[in-house]
Amino acid sequence: MVIAMEPLSALDESFLHLETEFSQMHIGSVAIFEGPPPGYDELCAMVDSKLAQVPRYRQKVRFVPLAVGRPRWVDDPHFNLSYHLRHTALPSPGSEEQLRNLVGRVMAQHLDRARPLWEMWIAEGLEEGRWALVSKVHHCMVDGIAGSDLLTVILDRERDAAPPAGDEWLPRPEPNRVELLARGLAELANPMEVVHTVESAVRAPRQFAERLMAAGQGLVSMRGLVRRTPPFSINGPLGPHRRWAWARTRLSDVKTAREALGGSVNDVVLAVVTNGFRALLESRGEQVDDRVIRTLVPVSVRAPSARGTPDNRVSAMFAELPIGIADPEERLSSIHAQMQNLKESKGALAGEALTSLSGFAPPMLLALGERVAAHVGQRNVNTVTTNVPGPQFPLYAAGRRLLEAFPYVPLAGNVRIGVAIFSYDGGLNFGVTGDYDTAPDLDVLCDGIEDGLEQLLELARDSASSPSAAPRPEPAPR
Repeated sequence: MVIAMEPLSALDESFLHLETEFSQMHIGSVAIFEGPPPGYDELCAMVDSKLAQVPRYRQKVRFVPLAVGRPRWVDDPHFNLSYHLRHTALPSPGSEEQLRNLVGRVMAQHLDRARPLWEMWIAEGLEEGRWALVSKVHHCMVDGIAGSDLLTVILDRERDAAPPAGDEWLPRPEPNRVELLARGLAELANPMEVVHTVESAVRAPRQFAERLMAAGQGLVSMRGLVRRTPPFSINGPLGPHRRWAWARTRLSDVKTAREALGGSVNDVVLAVVTNGFRALLESRGEQVDDRVIRTLVPVSVRAPSARGTPDNRVSAMFAELPIGIADPEERLSSIHAQMQNLKESKGALAGEALTSLSGFAPPMLLALGERVAAHVGQRNVNTVTTNVPGPQFPLYAAGRRLLEAFPYVPLAGNVRIGVAIFSYDGGLNFGVTGDYDTAPDLDVLCDGIEDGLEQLLELARDSASSPSAAPRPEPAPR
């Protein structure tokens, strides 16, 4: 049960402060279903029946006066499902391009901070009798893994699933400014992060020391991040609008390439993304030989016992995509070696350690620091590449099967293009977000992603048909 006036974690709060006039910090997805589309009331009933399992969807954020304490989750006494679940239709002929344009417009709008921070849009009229459900949830509520888990909660596993028992939800009284201020002052006097850290050290000193040492190793490995990335057109100031595009692949094809050529599923994914960026920059007339693109790769630190919790439990590694390598097999090998080194260097653990240290900062300083980072800190990264595994079984909404799903990743700082990857029921799909004014050619990147996987599949087929081919190394575990 969610505690009344539960504070946001330091990481959750940071996503609120990273949001600016031109950076909307919500993640999202586009789910395409078989037709015919359900009625609005039918879909409302489905979502309403699941809200008891996702309490955050009926809560809003309240900031503590003078920023003397963490923002708090509180029940929204005026919660209205019809405000969050919206209905629209694509103009005829309802092409996939029209759907992608709609997603770009919807995602460019900030969520209303006076209400629970999520929206769902039912989009009817997609060609071939299909319809789509476009969802956006603020990053302060969920990370990618939590968002994937929530998808399995909101949707059904069976076509004719019985609706769960409804709940008699009664919002708890909303705190006033004096109560919020009092709770914030009490928090300053006894900061929970410090208490938890000390408790961890006392209960398990050996494990705590080992974790601290591993984090130190990771920090040493991250020292290269102080170097600014080389200039590319994919970096620069952002405008207020967004473009969004997608690429389709199959998880089985990615695994075929991995088994034949070595590496992991994630290595193959990064290799095809690298090919996409290489194609994009070459089409723009930019030099790619002997160059790399540095990408932030979010890494889940969510324990199995924490699956289903609506919050952020994520760290990051920083990889360099070798766009200067033209040969696809050599490119994959380079990425595999690099990712192995990053894992051994404890880079993700270092990122988690840095994030947890923000819990020691007073909320006012944390807010100021995050805003500064949003303006200047991301000049050391060119893009973001996030890969979230989704359910490998069919899901349904109001009896309609989910055919495929595509992810949406927000843009911030100096990053004009971001790539998200999501797997569902055998598909492995890429959602590419771009700044509207400076990235009109996202289709080139998406075509490059699909071509990159086809290149690796051709090599895999050649390897399988060649009797004299040297044995491949055993692929690393995913």
